[in-house]
Amino acid sequence: METRCDQTKTERGKITVSHESHAISNNKVSFSSKKEHTIDFSLPLWKTMFIFLMPLIYSNILQSLGGTVSSVLIGKHLGENALAAASTVLPLAFFLISFVTGLGSASSILIGQAHGSKNMERMKSTVGTSLSFSFILGLFSLTIGLLFSDQLLSLIEIPEEIKRDSASYMHMLFSGLPFLFPYVIYTTLLRGTGDSKTPFYFLIISTVLTILLTPLFLFGWGVPKMGLEGAALAQIVASIITFILLVIYLLKIGHPLALDKTTVKKLKLDPQILRLMIKIGLPTSIQMIVISISEIAIVTFVNHFGPQATAAYGVINQVINYVHIPAMSLAIAIGIFGAQMIGANLQGRLDELVKTTVRMNYIIGILLTGIIYLFSRQVLSIFLTDPSTIEIAQKSLYFTLWAFILLGHNIILSGLMRSSGTVFWPTLIIITAVIVTEIPSAYILSKFFGLYGVWMAYPVSFTVSLIGQYVYYHKFWKGKTHRRFFDEA
Repeated sequence: METRCDQTKTERGKITVSHESHAISNNKVSFSSKKEHTIDFSLPLWKTMFIFLMPLIYSNILQSLGGTVSSVLIGKHLGENALAAASTVLPLAFFLISFVTGLGSASSILIGQAHGSKNMERMKSTVGTSLSFSFILGLFSLTIGLLFSDQLLSLIEIPEEIKRDSASYMHMLFSGLPFLFPYVIYTTLLRGTGDSKTPFYFLIISTVLTILLTPLFLFGWGVPKMGLEGAALAQIVASIITFILLVIYLLKIGHPLALDKTTVKKLKLDPQILRLMIKIGLPTSIQMIVISISEIAIVTFVNHFGPQATAAYGVINQVINYVHIPAMSLAIAIGIFGAQMIGANLQGRLDELVKTTVRMNYIIGILLTGIIYLFSRQVLSIFLTDPSTIEIAQKSLYFTLWAFILLGHNIILSGLMRSSGTVFWPTLIIITAVIVTEIPSAYILSKFFGLYGVWMAYPVSFTVSLIGQYVYYHKFWKGKTHRRFFDEA
């Protein structure tokens, strides 16, 4: 199959994604069009990283903003018990979506390497397999959430006064997972090609829709009043509408990853792609499951201190999510950059890449953490009204927030190593740190320092994990020649 290509652009050190036309020959592809999304490795890496990073950071901020608006509306108008009910469900949701998180990580790496080597056929196969598998996982997660919600909520010893609200919120939230998962995966695939702008534009749409729909369903403005369930429904409806618009847009501009006739035919489980996704994604999924189990353990410890502590836990996580966004974005970016460098045979620049990314993590992390510490009470008052709950949240934040800078360094090293398919040891290091240090530390320290001892466990765990990642990176990964995935097929 061949279609007309107006112009072919291939430059040393420059990887270009373009829309409207493409040519395929022996599974290799060059793209060109009026609109391009580019990772330009001929520029200084900090500049290239910054250009790619900003839309990614904005995307993550927008992704969190919808949840923040919901939390503020719930906490201010439905009360702190309702906020605690919604907050308690989040670790459970995180547990059940861990597989799709690993899937997204693997898919972006596969797309990055296929794009770097200009292999269009494997790019489309990755899209088809990723979307199909994510839909299947969404159905599985929905089934688990509906059938075993009572058992899962009992497992974390949720206070009886919020259990009923938590179950209702959980049922509604999980009903949208079969649609939410493919949408999340699609945006991840786009970023794998170096296109961080398109996901950002559509997250603006999703966030605006979430913000507009949440009070409608929550308070019954023109629709039946749904209370806490309405907040979950708003997120679902916004995601479905945005996903449909994204599919239409990509088809209209002729994006290489659009669901055109060729890609639709590949909406099935390609054995080679699926094997690679499991090879790369399964360890990541297991890691996410272990982390989610640890969060379930943490929230269980927190629940012992009452609904105020649980409400504070939910708000602290909201604040941490925002502060940690640049580090998470850097970890995603370094994985994509590393995969494209390996695909384009630019491995000599990987060391420069990791140094640049780590420096950016510490500069941004220290700045944001300092700002939050200076204005912590004002920030927490956005979510909470009870002065005693604000005091609990503020003290807890002091103990834990700074340590997420170390976590940023940790996931950056891990992200780069994963770009080559090295996932077992980075994953094992993180899992070991969680099991051996975080959970035991939270339990032991809570006996001596109460609620604040639970929050002290995070710095302990992140430090141990960072030491392990640093040693493995320098002793075993750095300096090796890493093979391209599809060259091994």
